[in-house]
Amino acid sequence: MNGRMFRPLEWLIGRFSTDMGIDLGTANTLVCVQGEGIILSEPSVVAVKKGTNEVLLDGNAVGLQAKEMLGRVPGNIVAIRPLKNGVIADFEVTEKMLRYFIRKVHNRSYLVRPRVIIAIPSGITAVEKRAVINSAERAGARQVYLVLEPIAAGIGAGLPIAEPTASMVVDIGGGTTEVAVISLFGIVTSESLRVAGDAMDEAIINYMRKNYNLLIGELTAEHVKMSIGSAYPLREEKEMEVAGRDLAAGLPRKVIVRSEEAREALSEPVRKIIEAIRNCLEQTPPELSADLVHTGITLCGGGALLRGLARAIEEEIQLPVRVSDEPLTCVARGTGAFLNELELYSKVLETGEEL
Repeated sequence: MNGRMFRPLEWLIGRFSTDMGIDLGTANTLVCVQGEGIILSEPSVVAVKKGTNEVLLDGNAVGLQAKEMLGRVPGNIVAIRPLKNGVIADFEVTEKMLRYFIRKVHNRSYLVRPRVIIAIPSGITAVEKRAVINSAERAGARQVYLVLEPIAAGIGAGLPIAEPTASMVVDIGGGTTEVAVISLFGIVTSESLRVAGDAMDEAIINYMRKNYNLLIGELTAEHVKMSIGSAYPLREEKEMEVAGRDLAAGLPRKVIVRSEEAREALSEPVRKIIEAIRNCLEQTPPELSADLVHTGITLCGGGALLRGLARAIEEEIQLPVRVSDEPLTCVARGTGAFLNELELYSKVLETGEEL
């Protein structure tokens, strides 16, 4: 009896909920809603009490304000990223983060049960997919659909992925780089590489430790990457002041770092991304390879904004390379396109019933 009464109630609540598309990224989470586009973009960071998964005061615990706490919080507070390399590393905290985003979209209302489309890396396992679905359902979603990130990115970038011609997408996020050749709404060949924006930051941290004996934090490394980082020689090289802790003296110290040094630090993750593109192309059927001579490669994701990356790939691969318009939002806009035609596209989306 109670079960039969619950279903109509859930349906009624669902009718007054806003369906959402979520780009659940290692570094950032973007939320798109039908008819409005992207309405939320915040870092995938949650502040919790040390030794527990107890989230701090709701308004200050998730997203931008939580990210600003990274490396700066007192000992009893930990600012963590619940996703690692594109997959859930902390199930409970991810659930709380999703609940916060769902409630924020619905003006903090508790009685909401939206349908949710979540973009996932192409290389994750069935167990990892199930973890995403379970987290979203426990956070308040009544129905969860999964779409592969390269397909969502391709739609968001405006590529003709529904046509019988090859489109190649390289989506460089925070934790993973997704490389895929797509045709007729399907992935023909793909490479999922756990080297992306976070690995670039780590490479800069390691370079500063090795060459300057200076320890810097994640936010400083990201700032170096965005300010003077590049994958190809710049027309006008740059430099910046970088501060951290001297590993020998244990005291604060600052140094001047040149863009040539930042490029050297980033060379290894860039090389691995180019290698993944080459591997994907080597597996592509010849007819589709012929298409790519004309259509080229489209870069998406935050990593696509690294200066000179498109040119570095173009020189190595010998195919035209372009950075998509608004690369940071391609995947989220792709989930929005699926939302607009959910009944039509539900056949190409994965659900928990298939896992």
